[in-house]
Amino acid sequence: MSQDHLDARRRQILDGARSCFARHGYEGATVRRLEEATGLSRGAIFHHFRDKESLFLALAEDDVLRMTEVVAQQGLVQVMRELLSTPAGGDGDSPADWLGTRLEVSRRLRTDPEFRARWAERSEQLTIATRERLLRQRQAGNLRDDVDVTVLTAFLELVLEGLVSHLAMGLPADDLDPVLDLVEETVRRHRRTT
Repeated sequence: MSQDHLDARRRQILDGARSCFARHGYEGATVRRLEEATGLSRGAIFHHFRDKESLFLALAEDDVLRMTEVVAQQGLVQVMRELLSTPAGGDGDSPADWLGTRLEVSRRLRTDPEFRARWAERSEQLTIATRERLLRQRQAGNLRDDVDVTVLTAFLELVLEGLVSHLAMGLPADDLDPVLDLVEETVRRHRRTT
Protein backbone atom coordinates (compact mmCIF):
# COMPACT_ATOMS: atom_id res chain seq x y z
CA MET A 1 0.00 0.00 0.00
CA SER A 2 1.14 3.50 -0.76
CA GLN A 3 1.73 6.09 1.96
CA ASP A 4 -1.22 8.09 0.61
CA HIS A 5 -3.47 5.06 1.02
CA LEU A 6 -2.19 4.42 4.55
CA ASP A 7 -2.72 8.09 5.47
CA ALA A 8 -6.26 8.02 4.05
CA ARG A 9 -7.04 4.83 5.96
CA ARG A 10 -5.70 6.35 9.19
CA ARG A 11 -7.87 9.45 8.63
CA GLN A 12 -10.90 7.22 7.99
CA ILE A 13 -10.28 5.43 11.29
CA LEU A 14 -9.84 8.69 13.21
CA ASP A 15 -12.99 10.26 11.74
CA GLY A 16 -15.13 7.21 12.46
CA ALA A 17 -13.65 6.76 15.92
CA ARG A 18 -14.24 10.42 16.79
CA SER A 19 -17.98 10.12 16.17
CA CYS A 20 -18.05 6.75 17.99
CA PHE A 21 -16.29 8.13 21.10
CA ALA A 22 -18.48 11.24 20.99
CA ARG A 23 -21.65 9.15 20.83
CA HIS A 24 -20.74 6.33 23.24
CA GLY A 25 -17.88 7.61 25.41
CA TYR A 26 -14.58 5.80 25.85
CA GLU A 27 -15.99 2.76 27.65
CA GLY A 28 -18.98 2.45 25.33
CA ALA A 29 -16.85 2.64 22.17
CA THR A 30 -16.46 -1.11 21.89
CA VAL A 31 -14.42 -2.71 19.14
CA ARG A 32 -17.65 -3.71 17.41
CA ARG A 33 -18.90 -0.10 17.50
CA LEU A 34 -15.52 1.17 16.27
CA GLU A 35 -15.75 -1.31 13.37
CA GLU A 36 -19.25 -0.05 12.50
CA ALA A 37 -18.25 3.61 12.79
CA THR A 38 -15.12 3.26 10.66
CA GLY A 39 -16.41 0.65 8.22
CA LEU A 40 -13.25 -1.36 8.84
CA SER A 41 -12.35 -4.57 10.61
CA ARG A 42 -10.62 -4.67 13.99
CA GLY A 43 -7.48 -5.91 12.20
CA ALA A 44 -7.44 -2.85 9.97
CA ILE A 45 -8.09 -0.50 12.89
CA PHE A 46 -5.45 -2.01 15.16
CA HIS A 47 -2.94 -2.24 12.34
CA HIS A 48 -2.75 1.55 12.60
CA PHE A 49 -3.26 1.90 16.37
CA ARG A 50 -1.87 -0.39 19.04
CA ASP A 51 -5.05 -0.41 21.14
CA LYS A 52 -8.17 1.59 21.91
CA GLU A 53 -6.34 3.98 24.23
CA SER A 54 -3.72 4.71 21.55
CA LEU A 55 -6.55 5.41 19.10
CA PHE A 56 -8.25 7.73 21.59
CA LEU A 57 -5.01 9.57 22.35
CA ALA A 58 -4.33 9.97 18.62
CA LEU A 59 -7.79 11.49 18.25
CA ALA A 60 -7.28 13.86 21.15
CA GLU A 61 -3.84 14.82 19.78
CA ASP A 62 -5.37 15.46 16.38
CA ASP A 63 -7.93 17.75 17.98
CA VAL A 64 -5.23 19.63 19.91
CA LEU A 65 -3.22 20.12 16.72
CA ARG A 66 -6.24 21.48 14.86
CA MET A 67 -7.13 23.74 17.78
CA THR A 68 -3.51 24.91 18.00
CA GLU A 69 -3.59 25.93 14.34
CA VAL A 70 -6.77 27.95 14.88
CA VAL A 71 -5.33 29.53 18.04
CA ALA A 72 -2.12 30.52 16.26
CA GLN A 73 -4.04 32.27 13.49
CA GLN A 74 -7.18 33.56 15.20
CA GLY A 75 -6.98 32.95 18.95
CA LEU A 76 -8.63 30.67 21.49
CA VAL A 77 -11.92 32.56 21.38
CA GLN A 78 -12.23 31.52 17.71
CA VAL A 79 -11.99 27.87 18.79
CA MET A 80 -14.93 28.58 21.09
CA ARG A 81 -16.87 30.32 18.32
CA GLU A 82 -16.35 27.34 16.02
CA LEU A 83 -17.55 25.02 18.75
CA LEU A 84 -20.76 27.05 18.98
CA SER A 85 -21.26 27.50 15.24
CA THR A 86 -21.44 23.86 14.21
CA PRO A 87 -24.37 21.77 15.36
CA ALA A 88 -23.88 18.11 16.17
CA GLY A 89 -23.67 16.48 12.81
CA GLY A 90 -21.81 13.28 13.45
CA ASP A 91 -19.54 13.80 10.47
CA GLY A 92 -16.52 12.94 12.62
CA ASP A 93 -14.87 16.26 11.99
CA SER A 94 -17.23 18.83 13.45
CA PRO A 95 -16.67 20.83 16.62
CA ALA A 96 -19.66 18.98 18.08
CA ASP A 97 -17.78 15.70 17.67
CA TRP A 98 -14.69 17.40 19.10
CA LEU A 99 -16.81 18.25 22.14
CA GLY A 100 -17.49 14.58 22.78
CA THR A 101 -13.80 13.79 22.62
CA ARG A 102 -12.98 16.75 24.87
CA LEU A 103 -15.53 15.65 27.46
CA GLU A 104 -14.11 12.15 27.47
CA VAL A 105 -10.60 13.56 27.91
CA SER A 106 -11.86 15.56 30.90
CA ARG A 107 -13.46 12.51 32.46
CA ARG A 108 -10.34 10.39 32.01
CA LEU A 109 -8.14 13.15 33.42
CA ARG A 110 -10.13 12.95 36.64
CA THR A 111 -10.15 9.16 36.91
CA ASP A 112 -6.99 7.85 35.24
CA PRO A 113 -3.57 9.05 36.56
CA GLU A 114 -1.66 7.28 33.78
CA PHE A 115 -3.77 8.96 31.11
CA ARG A 116 -3.33 12.30 32.92
CA ALA A 117 0.45 11.96 32.70
CA ARG A 118 0.36 11.06 29.00
CA TRP A 119 -2.07 13.87 28.25
CA ALA A 120 -0.18 16.64 30.09
CA GLU A 121 2.52 16.96 27.45
CA ARG A 122 0.01 16.98 24.62
CA SER A 123 -2.26 19.63 26.10
CA GLU A 124 0.70 21.91 26.75
CA GLN A 125 0.80 22.59 22.98
CA LEU A 126 -2.50 24.45 23.16
CA THR A 127 -1.39 26.50 26.17
CA ILE A 128 1.85 27.43 24.39
CA ALA A 129 -0.02 28.43 21.21
CA THR A 130 -2.45 30.55 23.23
CA ARG A 131 0.34 32.27 25.15
CA GLU A 132 2.35 32.93 21.96
CA ARG A 133 -0.72 34.38 20.23
CA LEU A 134 -1.37 36.66 23.21
CA LEU A 135 2.27 37.78 23.25
CA ARG A 136 2.06 38.67 19.54
CA GLN A 137 -1.15 40.58 20.19
CA ARG A 138 0.49 42.45 23.06
CA GLN A 139 3.48 43.38 20.88
CA ALA A 140 1.07 44.68 18.25
CA GLY A 141 -0.59 46.84 20.89
CA ASN A 142 -3.89 44.95 20.76
CA LEU A 143 -3.76 43.26 24.16
CA ARG A 144 -4.15 44.84 27.56
CA ASP A 145 -0.83 45.28 29.29
CA ASP A 146 -1.97 45.49 32.91
CA VAL A 147 -2.44 41.70 33.26
CA ASP A 148 0.31 39.10 32.81
CA VAL A 149 -0.04 36.97 29.66
CA THR A 150 0.08 33.82 31.80
CA VAL A 151 -3.01 35.03 33.67
CA LEU A 152 -4.81 35.88 30.42
CA THR A 153 -3.94 32.43 29.05
CA ALA A 154 -5.37 30.74 32.14
CA PHE A 155 -8.48 32.96 31.91
CA LEU A 156 -9.15 31.95 28.30
CA GLU A 157 -8.55 28.27 29.05
CA LEU A 158 -11.01 28.42 31.96
CA VAL A 159 -13.61 30.06 29.73
CA LEU A 160 -13.11 27.26 27.19
CA GLU A 161 -13.58 24.61 29.88
CA GLY A 162 -16.68 26.42 31.13
CA LEU A 163 -18.10 26.50 27.62
CA VAL A 164 -17.41 22.79 27.22
CA SER A 165 -19.23 22.10 30.51
CA HIS A 166 -22.12 24.34 29.45
CA LEU A 167 -22.53 22.47 26.18
CA ALA A 168 -22.12 19.09 27.89
CA MET A 169 -25.07 19.90 30.14
CA GLY A 170 -27.17 20.55 27.06
CA LEU A 171 -27.75 24.18 27.98
CA PRO A 172 -28.69 26.62 25.19
CA ALA A 173 -25.78 27.88 23.16
CA ASP A 174 -27.48 30.13 20.62
CA ASP A 175 -27.14 33.23 22.81
CA LEU A 176 -23.45 32.87 23.73
CA ASP A 177 -21.87 34.93 20.94
CA PRO A 178 -22.23 38.15 22.99
CA VAL A 179 -20.54 36.34 25.89
CA LEU A 180 -17.58 35.48 23.67
CA ASP A 181 -17.54 39.10 22.46
CA LEU A 182 -17.23 40.12 26.12
CA VAL A 183 -14.39 37.62 26.66
CA GLU A 184 -12.52 39.09 23.69
CA GLU A 185 -13.15 42.62 24.88
CA THR A 186 -11.82 41.68 28.33
CA VAL A 187 -8.38 40.79 26.99
CA ARG A 188 -8.10 43.62 24.47
CA ARG A 189 -6.25 46.82 25.13
CA HIS A 190 -8.58 49.72 25.61
CA ARG A 191 -7.54 52.89 23.94
CA ARG A 192 -8.21 56.00 25.97
CA THR A 193 -10.07 58.77 24.30
CA THR A 194 -9.18 62.31 25.27
